[in-house]
Amino acid sequence: MMQETLLRLTPLEDALAPCIVCNEEHRFLAAEQCREVGQPWSAILLEPVPRNTASATALAACHALANGDDPTLLVVPADGYIKSADRFRAAVVAGVGSAESGHLVTFGIRPSSPETGYGYIRAGETLDGRVRRVAEFIEKPNRVAAERYIESGEFLWNSGILLCRASVVAAALSRYAPAVLECCRAAVESGSTDMDFFRPGPEFSLAPTISIDYAVLEKTGEAVVVPLDTGWSDVGSWPALHTISAVDGDNNALTGDVVAVDTTNSLVRATSRLVTTVGVERLIIVETADAVLVAGWESTQNLKDVVERLKKLPRSKQSAHYRVHRPWGWFETVEVGEGYQVKRLTVKPGAQLSLQMHRHRSEHWVVIHGTAQVTCGESTLTLSENQSTYIPRGSRHRLRNPTETPLELIEVQVGAYLGEDDITRFADDFGRDANREGAKWE
Repeated sequence: MMQETLLRLTPLEDALAPCIVCNEEHRFLAAEQCREVGQPWSAILLEPVPRNTASATALAACHALANGDDPTLLVVPADGYIKSADRFRAAVVAGVGSAESGHLVTFGIRPSSPETGYGYIRAGETLDGRVRRVAEFIEKPNRVAAERYIESGEFLWNSGILLCRASVVAAALSRYAPAVLECCRAAVESGSTDMDFFRPGPEFSLAPTISIDYAVLEKTGEAVVVPLDTGWSDVGSWPALHTISAVDGDNNALTGDVVAVDTTNSLVRATSRLVTTVGVERLIIVETADAVLVAGWESTQNLKDVVERLKKLPRSKQSAHYRVHRPWGWFETVEVGEGYQVKRLTVKPGAQLSLQMHRHRSEHWVVIHGTAQVTCGESTLTLSENQSTYIPRGSRHRLRNPTETPLELIEVQVGAYLGEDDITRFADDFGRDANREGAKWE
């Protein structure tokens, strides 16, 4: 969905390369998503903690202003589904003039049903072409109110998309949510560039957790809305994904290796193995290499309770994925046992891991695709497919892909302790400072 969001915006004329705001733990994944579709970026800003959309917007605005620019910002969530990209771009173009003249431009979706999971905007007088004044923001209504809004024809779904000058949103935050702006501005001033990423200073964590709607849009008199007539969803739940997916004759949205028998009105998603269903209805079933979810249709809003329970258990599934992205590529855990662990590593063309050492484990590397250049101690050797090498515990070593094609190998770790923090770095291409908190887990 992030890639679709990027590609949807690419045809906009005179648009600069996007600035991406994401959680620090998602940085390599976000960069890789951009590279896969050939999308360059101007900056990737890393939030150390989540602080909602007001701080995310403020961070991007302050970063642009600190660089001496005052661009018109199009703030777009990465998880939105928009059926017609052409209509969306036309709506953006229609709102540019108002944004450049000092308005905060939102985009309201013409509702197709009385949804109770979305906020609403009551559109007021027409100001210029398609642009209308915002008369009122309405929080998620009950069913009766939502039906009344649809009948009136005056209300739009709040898409959460914002168009405005960086200086304008900064001024609005200064007036209505000064703590947000002050923390983000200070975080930009004390922040630092790390490879492709910008790390805000510690002040960012002190910012209030609040949405840009609550912080600014519901208080300012400068908010306007451009109505947008297109299929749209913020895809905030599994049932919402079902709504925008192709379905079979039994209203099932099936993805991957799925065999559904006597199954109706369900979403079944398989990513790594066969999933079969028999005699069920209104279920959400999601299979990944990490875990399997089975939920009743009406219960998916309670998934946070599952995550909270997992956090209290001696498990890592709530924080560590089967595939872990690194700046040089990624690794996947194939099997874990007493005193050993098996991983599959993929190293991007021309990339290399840090020069490193492990105190508690030895490693065996077997190349399955590509060519590996291995440094171990004072020696360097080149391995091709079906060749292997041994890395003794305590030895300095490094793995490099010297070719223009991906390198894949199997790594077998053996030792009393196999944690990702058992690593000492001596040199690194990606600026990962072993003395910085969290760096040893990167």
